[in-house]
Amino acid sequence: MSTGRPRTRRHLPAWTATLYWKFAVFVIVMCCVLATVVGVLVHVLVGRQTESQARNAALAELDSVAAAYAAGEPLGRRAAVDPADLPAPLRALARRGERGTQLAEHQGRPVMWAVTPADGKALAVPLDYTQRAAAIRGLDRAIIGSSAFAIALTLAVGLFGVSRITRRLHHTAQVARRISTGDLDARVDDPHVRSAPYAQDETAAVAAALDAMAAALQAKLHSEQRFTADVAHELRTPLTGLHVAAELLPPGRPAEMVQDRIRTMSRLTEDLLEISRLDAEVERADVEVQQLGPLAERAVRATGLEAEVRVERDTRVETDQRRLQRVLGNLVSNAHQHGRPPVLLTVDGLVITVRDHGDGYPGHLLDHGPQRFRSRSGSGRRTGHGLGLTIAAGQARVLGATLRFSNAPDGGAVAELVLTPPVPGPRRAPSGGGGGS
Repeated sequence: MSTGRPRTRRHLPAWTATLYWKFAVFVIVMCCVLATVVGVLVHVLVGRQTESQARNAALAELDSVAAAYAAGEPLGRRAAVDPADLPAPLRALARRGERGTQLAEHQGRPVMWAVTPADGKALAVPLDYTQRAAAIRGLDRAIIGSSAFAIALTLAVGLFGVSRITRRLHHTAQVARRISTGDLDARVDDPHVRSAPYAQDETAAVAAALDAMAAALQAKLHSEQRFTADVAHELRTPLTGLHVAAELLPPGRPAEMVQDRIRTMSRLTEDLLEISRLDAEVERADVEVQQLGPLAERAVRATGLEAEVRVERDTRVETDQRRLQRVLGNLVSNAHQHGRPPVLLTVDGLVITVRDHGDGYPGHLLDHGPQRFRSRSGSGRRTGHGLGLTIAAGQARVLGATLRFSNAPDGGAVAELVLTPPVPGPRRAPSGGGGGS
């Protein structure tokens, strides 16, 4: 039993899906169809008219020759009775007592034969058709040349017009991508939007809608950022008073519970302030050269949580020590809070991986990334505020690093932090201090 090779589907290149290419193919196909139809119609009409004129001329000459034949006069140089190369259908037609014409060849040249019966034979006259055939061929060449020129001119003008539209669409798409990456100041600013004659321009309408959406989104986001920052600032003062008041409570379980809740509220307030600064994009990294393995170990120790640190391939990296420790600390804390031990932190070059052995990240986090005040374990149980991973992702952006979330095939959540390679040139000396933030 033989098995056939699997068939591989051939896909067209990606550029064939562009509007520019589709328009070019559409113009070429439509122009070719139109040129073919017009060319065939002109060729057929002119050919029929030319044949009709040649047929009338041949019959008129045949009448003169027939009259001379009947009078016993010489037939002339071109006329003949039963010529050898007379087409068989005309010969049979004359023997039946009928006259007719046919376009054929005579001595290697195209002629219009005209034939009439004469004493049971065929009296024939060949009228030279060479010039008329040459005129039709010249007409065909003129049709082909003019069609090619018209197609090229139409294609050039059409592509010039559609290129202006595609350039505007590409610019609009580029601005939309910038907005999706967080650049809410990006605008299309299409000049056609402000021009009355272009009020019905669909491309300008799309650009105007995108600019309006970006402006509304920016205003809403700024309002939320201001609200978050204001709430966090306003909470600081009463929390400070509550902390002082809690210190005055008599020792005991109630006092410990109150102080624990106050510490939780304080951490939440500080997290909100940090998120507001990250949202405002005012944070700047203070970079220096660090040895990545020891830095990761210090970050784990600073959390006070159990986690195994494996340094498979150590390297030096140019980064902000405090922010990187903040990211790693939040990832380790999240692994303990939402997952199950053992928690493993692996350093492999510029890639740091934090993995637990719990239920894994929920689907919404894998699809949309971490979201504040939305944190659930893989089983759907509410377990936190979702600020730890949000801060980790924000600090990673400040560092210019990439933070990716996934689930391991054999279970457990995996957070992968990819740092940027050091910039060639003079570097600052590695920091010798330890301790995390």
